[in-house]
Amino acid sequence: MTTDVTDTGLGTIRAGILGGGFMARVHRTAARDAGGELRAIATRSAAGSRHAADALGAERAEADAIALLDAADIDVVHICTPNATHAELALRALQAGKHVVCEKPLATTAHDAKTLADAAEASGRVAAVPFIYRYHPMVREARARVARGDIGELLTLDCSYLQDWMLFPTDDDWRVRSSSGGASRAFADIGSHLCDLIEFVIGDRIRALSARTRRVFPERAGHEVDTEDIVAVLVETVSGALGTLLISQMAAGRKNALTLELHGSRQSIRFEQERPEELWIGTREESRLLLRDPAGSAPDSARLQRVPAGHAMGYQDAFNGFVADVYAAMAGAQPDGMPTFADGHRSAVLTEAVLQSAADDGRWVEVTA
Repeated sequence: MTTDVTDTGLGTIRAGILGGGFMARVHRTAARDAGGELRAIATRSAAGSRHAADALGAERAEADAIALLDAADIDVVHICTPNATHAELALRALQAGKHVVCEKPLATTAHDAKTLADAAEASGRVAAVPFIYRYHPMVREARARVARGDIGELLTLDCSYLQDWMLFPTDDDWRVRSSSGGASRAFADIGSHLCDLIEFVIGDRIRALSARTRRVFPERAGHEVDTEDIVAVLVETVSGALGTLLISQMAAGRKNALTLELHGSRQSIRFEQERPEELWIGTREESRLLLRDPAGSAPDSARLQRVPAGHAMGYQDAFNGFVADVYAAMAGAQPDGMPTFADGHRSAVLTEAVLQSAADDGRWVEVTA
């Protein structure tokens, strides 16, 4: 089971949220599940803050982000604002002595992400990035099986993250424009999750990559588009495994289809985020589905299983597990696999490598950090 903050000895954790959209609601739910209190919320305007505070059940609305960051009764700040604001707000939160949970991408450049990772380490505060797919119990089960050698030597990877919310030219969002979302959209938004999950599960890093990107529509809803819709990547890991990654926000019918398939010298293993209760195990002799069950799971998987087998767990459960680990870390625990600002920096490095390769017609790029 996950560690509840009430077991940590820290007392009730007082949270503040910057932003009032979908991710703010997810963070609010997870913070309360971990025993925290939502003291304040702030958005881009005082009126927006009041509306968000009412909608999310915060004790009060702050006039702006700075007022929330400076508030004395906030222990941890959850940053759920547009990407281009993350670096400044996260640094200001650390400087104010707050613990920080910052949505990905941590920053829109690797340089800024490194600055934040260094600042977090120097501050002694907990600073985490919600790569929450690590918190599906069957992801931890896959990781444990890879680590103990069940699949043998990793040979190849076949992975993807597919969505369809940008399928039509009328689909628009602040992420489309680099001024608010950063130079990368599809990769920074969902490819970052995919690469983090790959490296987390296999216990190895991507050493080099070759990428191509595609922007399907030059305009969306009358606005110029300067970010990519689709990314295809070839990767090689440090151990020599080769892989293909496909990232698209224009795959009709696919809503949040993150898929990780690993081919080893003895077994293959496949996890699908939209079927989080299962792992597919493939061998020469048979293929089978392994269903989530804490009774037979690896310890790190079992600790995240909040309900018995047969009672489905999903995305919000994974997010709740992540925030529970963050709040436990604030009280001195060291939860295994909690993604930090260092992981956010790693993601930014991979994003820049993808953009560099794509700009140079798919030239192989070494990933050095």
